[in-house]
Amino acid sequence: MSDLAIRAGELDAADELAKLREQFVLDAASDHAADAAGVYLDGNSLGALPTAVPAHVADVVAREWGQLRIRSWTESGWWEAPERIGDLIAPLVGAAPGQIVVGDSTSVNVFKAVVGAVRLAGEGRDEILVDEGTFPTDGYIATSAARMTGCTVRPVPMDSLADAVGPRTAAVLINHVDYRSGRLHDLPALTAAVQAAGALVVWDLCHSAGALPVGLDAHGVDLAVGCTYKFLNGGPGAPAYLYVAARHQAAFDSPLPGWNSHVEPFGMRPEFVPVDGARRGRVGTPDILSMAALEAALGVWDGVSVEAVRAKSLALTDFFLECVQAYVPAGRVTVLTPLDHAARGSQVALRCADASAVMEELIRRGVVGDFRAPDVLRFGFTPLYLGFADVERAARVLAEVL
Repeated sequence: MSDLAIRAGELDAADELAKLREQFVLDAASDHAADAAGVYLDGNSLGALPTAVPAHVADVVAREWGQLRIRSWTESGWWEAPERIGDLIAPLVGAAPGQIVVGDSTSVNVFKAVVGAVRLAGEGRDEILVDEGTFPTDGYIATSAARMTGCTVRPVPMDSLADAVGPRTAAVLINHVDYRSGRLHDLPALTAAVQAAGALVVWDLCHSAGALPVGLDAHGVDLAVGCTYKFLNGGPGAPAYLYVAARHQAAFDSPLPGWNSHVEPFGMRPEFVPVDGARRGRVGTPDILSMAALEAALGVWDGVSVEAVRAKSLALTDFFLECVQAYVPAGRVTVLTPLDHAARGSQVALRCADASAVMEELIRRGVVGDFRAPDVLRFGFTPLYLGFADVERAARVLAEVL
């Protein structure tokens, strides 16, 4: 056994979060031939299944839907689910209750937030800034929102974004963590810079919520969106969420008004009058089965500190990088993820000339990460269910493949 493998065992024995692994459905060692079996490093795309989810969803289907049927909108709390689940997510992103509503996809919520931000910015501002390496969908939606609001979109390099905000800027859309490299952007400083120029900021938290402290309220963020199927483990296609800071809620003008965001949803009135609070972000009927899975999944966070998760995330990624350096042939990969803790999310990206074939072989051997064109191996680290022995084995198998 190597020194790194021995140290991995020692780190796992001292890990205060190790017991949480039991709350997830993960591969057993016998599921794969390699000793690196069950090393799931793709939780930044789809989180593992929490063990509490199947029984809860089965109860919602069989009892709440099967027996109570329409009575469940009131008796089972279906109607309040978007706000109730939003309040479960709130402490994970540093928000007080009443500012997050769950529903729709991330893409739909990006559209609501960007258009809403432009409308909040007021007259004389006709520019939307996006980071030039943004997740493609965010760019597509920002462009569509610009057409709808009479604005233009300007992609800007992240390193010069703070200086690019000007008197014509209405809104700035930023990914908190770069999906390719795992680079963590400076949310407090960028938020302050955008607001100092009189614009509003929209943060995309898809790759940070559930992996590290966000501090939406503490840093005065205007609006934010995020998915729940990555580090929050809500399941494939789980509903996303929209954060609207309390100070903006009375003026927030959603571009997608629906009967669920009407002050009198069952009044069926022809004119739209928005409800107060975060519910302004609702549109149509909530997806109850997906929300049920998400609500059960969020139970794994009971008593878990986001700060502890962040500390383990950094320790896991540090250890993985150390193992890669020790095991992988020199010059075979290039680390794209920042080494500086302050600039690192919860993933490690490695550039590799034949990355697609390498990832296929890793997956065949039981080490599951993902590939991003043209040449990036991407590994996500979910501290709730990953251990240091997993990390050591993954790096060792990567070295064997390379």
